[in-house]
Amino acid sequence: MAIYAMLEQMQARQHFVEIPPRKASEEEILLVHSPEYHRKIAATDGLESVSLTGDTHTSADSYQTACLAAGGLLEAVSMVSSGKIDNAFALVRPPGHHAEKSRAMGYCLFNNVALAAAFARKKLGMERILIVDWDVHHGNGTQHLFERDPSVLFFSIHQYPHFPGTGFFTETGIGPGEGFTVNLPIPRGYGDGEYVAILSAILPPLAAEFRPDLVLVSAGFDMHPEDPLGGMQVSPRGFSGMTRCIMNLADACCGGRLVLALEGGYCVDAIGESVKAVLMELADFTFCSPSELAAQARPKKVLYALKRSVKVQRHYWKSLAEPLQIQFTNETLRI
Repeated sequence: MAIYAMLEQMQARQHFVEIPPRKASEEEILLVHSPEYHRKIAATDGLESVSLTGDTHTSADSYQTACLAAGGLLEAVSMVSSGKIDNAFALVRPPGHHAEKSRAMGYCLFNNVALAAAFARKKLGMERILIVDWDVHHGNGTQHLFERDPSVLFFSIHQYPHFPGTGFFTETGIGPGEGFTVNLPIPRGYGDGEYVAILSAILPPLAAEFRPDLVLVSAGFDMHPEDPLGGMQVSPRGFSGMTRCIMNLADACCGGRLVLALEGGYCVDAIGESVKAVLMELADFTFCSPSELAAQARPKKVLYALKRSVKVQRHYWKSLAEPLQIQFTNETLRI
């Protein structure tokens, strides 16, 4: 409701294209989920309450809503792929990035972003997909669904240790997918400058080498300082900076094809203002400078976050062979 109220206040229909959602078909859901799991979730349709796991429950409308959430995101990907719109933000719930192939988890039923990546590959003919997950929680489901797949580069920056306990920097993929999982686990207390500095340092060279046809973002807003489930300090300005950073690399790598999907965010007031900041950036109503935000970062925090992951990833990526250089207000950091 907070997001709907914000959209009404900013008269969104006058400035944005509204994408009518559709239900994802069973065939589409089976792109990443097992038939047995789909039947299990479908069986909850119309039931007042079903407990799937300790943290994930359904109501009578959960299955239909989850199909609409996944299908709405697929429709957004189709429109961006066809060039009908420049970019999109799917404001959907339930979220998805914790959902595994055969297991619900962390309020997630179907893995929306994973479905979008598989759909873009198998139905739209795209060859490579970059997924950026900035939710405060690690996207365990998305990682596991693609950890053997070199056509999907999964990048996650997340609080650690934290739920769900996955996403250590040494988790880099398996077999043919080794090197195509990049984890940046960080402790509590990181804010606007640190997040933007980290993304600006490592994501552009990786994206330039990987050459994705589409960029997807699991956009959680639980890094806001008022969020009850996180421990970070990212303000709406920080979300603007991260969005602009990813827009810039999408422009450079894949003609700007960028689609975000709503993940976590549990403070009503914070999520409305933060989503608004992202929408304003996507529409070029605002132009946040990532370099200005990154310059304000605390160098020690950036160094701690990057040094371990970069050391590991240099085994897989030529673009990381040379030292990364980050310019702060009073010093230059080389990693």
